Amino acid sequence: MEESFRSRNPQLASNMKKSYRNQERDHLKEEDNMSPSFNLRNISKLILPPLGVSSQNPVNSKGWIISPMDSRYRCWESFMVLLVAYSAWVYPFEVAFMHSSSNKLYIVDTVVDLFFGIDIVLTFFVAYIDRTTHLLVRDKKKIVVRYLSTWFVMDLASTIPYEALGYLFTGKHKGGLPNFLILLGLLRFWRIRRVKQYFTRLEKDIRFSYFWIRCVRLLSVTLFSIHCAGCLYYMLADRYPHHGKTWIGAVNPNFRETSLRIRYISAMYWSITTMTTVGYGDLHAVNTMEMIFIIFYMLFNLGLTAYLIGNMTNLVVEGTRRTMEFRNSIEAASNFVCRNRLPPRLKEQILAYMCLRFKAENLNQHQLIEQLPKSICKSICQHLFFETVEKVYLFKGVSKEIILSLVAKMKAEYIPPREDVIMQNESPDDVYIIVSGEVEIITSEMEKERTLGTLHAGDMFGEVGAICCRPQSFTYRTKTLTQLLRLKTNTLVEAMQIKKEDNIQILKNFLHHFKQIKDLNIRDLMVENVEEDPDMDMNLLTVASTGNAAFLEELLRAGLDPDIGDSQGKTPLHIAASHGHEECVKVLLKHACNIHIKDMNGNTALWDAIASKHYSIFRILFRLVALSDANTAGDLMCTAAKRNDITVMKDLLNQGLNVDSKDHHDTTAIQIAMAENHVDMVRVLIMNGADVSDVQYHEFSSSTLNEMLQKREIGHLIYVNEAIPSEVILKDQQEDRDHIGGRSFRANIPRVSIYRGHPIVRIEQGCMEAGKLIRLPDSLEQLKTIASEKFGFDAKYAIVTNEEGAEIDSIDVIRDDDKLFLC
Repeated sequence: MEESFRSRNPQLASNMKKSYRNQERDHLKEEDNMSPSFNLRNISKLILPPLGVSSQNPVNSKGWIISPMDSRYRCWESFMVLLVAYSAWVYPFEVAFMHSSSNKLYIVDTVVDLFFGIDIVLTFFVAYIDRTTHLLVRDKKKIVVRYLSTWFVMDLASTIPYEALGYLFTGKHKGGLPNFLILLGLLRFWRIRRVKQYFTRLEKDIRFSYFWIRCVRLLSVTLFSIHCAGCLYYMLADRYPHHGKTWIGAVNPNFRETSLRIRYISAMYWSITTMTTVGYGDLHAVNTMEMIFIIFYMLFNLGLTAYLIGNMTNLVVEGTRRTMEFRNSIEAASNFVCRNRLPPRLKEQILAYMCLRFKAENLNQHQLIEQLPKSICKSICQHLFFETVEKVYLFKGVSKEIILSLVAKMKAEYIPPREDVIMQNESPDDVYIIVSGEVEIITSEMEKERTLGTLHAGDMFGEVGAICCRPQSFTYRTKTLTQLLRLKTNTLVEAMQIKKEDNIQILKNFLHHFKQIKDLNIRDLMVENVEEDPDMDMNLLTVASTGNAAFLEELLRAGLDPDIGDSQGKTPLHIAASHGHEECVKVLLKHACNIHIKDMNGNTALWDAIASKHYSIFRILFRLVALSDANTAGDLMCTAAKRNDITVMKDLLNQGLNVDSKDHHDTTAIQIAMAENHVDMVRVLIMNGADVSDVQYHEFSSSTLNEMLQKREIGHLIYVNEAIPSEVILKDQQEDRDHIGGRSFRANIPRVSIYRGHPIVRIEQGCMEAGKLIRLPDSLEQLKTIASEKFGFDAKYAIVTNEEGAEIDSIDVIRDDDKLFLC
């Protein structure tokens, strides 16, 4: 049984030729020259303009103006960050611990200041991003004005070598400089903003781990704070007049003679123990100045500690936040199941779904795809799903464009075991393709479930309800953990309508597949005697246009209305006749379709057939119509004459119709043509033997008529009719009776549409309640009885009116296709 449900997947060829490679390569080179490469290394250099701004926003350096996004300038910034770190670390150390600077260290400091001076000069040539327009400003004057009005003064003040100036004026090194010069030297810490900006940029660079960059940043802040506090605290002790009354002098009176390494370690030890609030057992403040410093240092530590703890907690908690939310949701679900006493099977389904959703959310696949542009999403879906979709039986032989359009709109889903994907009698909203796992087909009979088979990877389900537009016939339940591709039914139907060839191929694949499944029949997949469903019946129009007579036969056997019309009033018979689908026409006639229905333009299927030059279909329909309407030929001839359609008139004459046939108003084509003064039409009719003896031709030129008659008498017949003898027509009509089995008479039984309410009241109230199409009964009493059953009210004493509101008191005055209203 399971083998009968296995799909017959095609192996489509996917090798396609590549052309114009040289042109494409040149085009790519041009794009590279216009903008930076879109990769991880350069993605942080992109500048996004405001919405609606069409001007280009280049980021490359040009002339003397340097772009802040230029790779070479980025390297310069990284180098300056290293110099800032050196300057910020060394300066407090030199001021506190070194009374005389060595020549080497002095040279290094001078070189560092020189580099900062060069950076000031470069900044006058560095473009900037305007905060309003988010565009790169390259105007030299604007760059200079902006820098002078913002950071120039502070950058210059932090770059001046105050120690060198103090040495020139006082002859003393850093240890002996006046306090005001030392305070001015603290302006070097202004440069630390570069380090902050550098770390901020690294945190947004996806090439580096955000967690570790954040940890390095926090560690750097902590160590720098400890270093500066230790150096400043030691400087207070070193410059205090009474060395023995200091925090370090109380422990080591001759601390100045101690090695630099021991003094620095002692200062760092005090700073760390104070920051961690575990000190003052051995090293503590002795004089007032030290106490005041410690007070402010501990207040600073409160903020620093809160900053460190907050950031570290955020890094740790962020990694477990989703897990905590998941556990809380599981607990809430368990409480919900217990409180509402749900069965164990339903509890397992709920918990399994939540666990599966948590695992899927960890991948962030849907969120990622939704954030990407449509073109990238299409490429991703094509790479992931195209090979699977093209092997599905329904898309065998379908063009690649249609498959790609469907693949781009599919969504992948993970379904846990024992989960009902589609319920029996459920509306056909989605179609599913199995990527992995297994799905069981289950039918319910008298509340008992019976498994019909199992679908595997590459199989498809839900397409029967989608294509036939009817409720699902079976329940589809996952047997194992299953990955599915979900496609909206509307999307599938719209894709089928894009190309006629693909529509035909999909319907053929559908029918062929279910014919090969011998345990099922298309009639078993549809509910017989279904209630009227316009959406379901509309499929007949699509199938009729494709010419798939076999599938049309199955749909009609399921009870669909063969006379459903589209927005233009065209029925499946109209469409099949105009497209030349003779087999579809025969199937529709076999199922007693109404061959007299006219569309919005007043055309019948018979007219569409002759107008489209499908003569075999015209002959079939004409023979059937002529059985019940002796004026069929006259109606066609008069219609062609009135419309002055010479082409159709020639075709009608060639099909053997009598040129003097009369319509229901006892009028011939020649009479209408002369009344309308259609000269060319009159000529065609006269040359084919039209009788003008009883014709009133007041509007027509007598001289022209006489000329035409003279030519006809001479024998200048223009068209030779491929006449069909009347005996043949009668014989064919008798054969049609025998072949159709009397169904042609059923097709001519009058049918009317009944509506509830007065027509004028319905129009005033905008009533959109649909009516019912019924066969005209033999009496008004039977008509009211049928209306009572259809509309659910007692119509025994109801009044029957026509569309104008006139009361009808006899069934004999009602004609075919009339609209009746009961009020």
